[in-house]
Amino acid sequence: MSSPLRIKDLPDGERPRERLLQHGADVLRDAELVAILLRTGLHGTSAVQMAEGLIKRFGNLQNLARASLQELRTVKGIGRDKAVALKSAFTLARRMAQELQRDAPLLDTPERIADLLREENRFYQVEHFQVVLLNTRRRLIRVEKISQGTLDSLLIHPREVFKPAIAMNAAAILLVHNHPSGDPNPSEADIKVTRDLIRAGRLLKIEVLDHLILGQRTSERQKDYVSLREIGYFYS
Repeated sequence: MSSPLRIKDLPDGERPRERLLQHGADVLRDAELVAILLRTGLHGTSAVQMAEGLIKRFGNLQNLARASLQELRTVKGIGRDKAVALKSAFTLARRMAQELQRDAPLLDTPERIADLLREENRFYQVEHFQVVLLNTRRRLIRVEKISQGTLDSLLIHPREVFKPAIAMNAAAILLVHNHPSGDPNPSEADIKVTRDLIRAGRLLKIEVLDHLILGQRTSERQKDYVSLREIGYFYS
């Protein structure tokens, strides 16, 4: 049985750590970054090759990040330590995204809303409905997770949506949910829920500013989100 092929055994130009030190992390491919976490390959396979196989097995980085420790360890060569290293790295990335919520960012455009919530939502495998609470200056108070449903539907009641807004004295709210399918175009249910909550907000004097649906960017679709306000589903 051959010994594991270590990164340091590779030619200088193929060592992810050395390439990162010389050129910066941004020039490294996804597999090279994962390989740094794996450190060694298996039975003559380099860590980079092993990382490429791992990404191929789960389909993409999002699915890899969602994988449990048990799922990671079903891959040949991924033992406890490698699985823990991968899970730790992806969890840190998610927590970093969550830290942005504590800096009271200005959320006055769909792009800024998507930037705030994109990373956390991309890990969800079912729909999650969230309400973003804003002060009078359109700055973030907090994000409230209201409900999660199946891949096809969510049950949303105005009481659950506006209760945290009233408790936190929010001046306005933003509605956000994800489409795990990747297609951010609204369903009929999305449109109905939006209009119902707009009407409820008017009664409570809490403005519903927008409803963002987060999906995935494709070669045919430049944006990974849809703003229902931008496409005309909000009215005066």
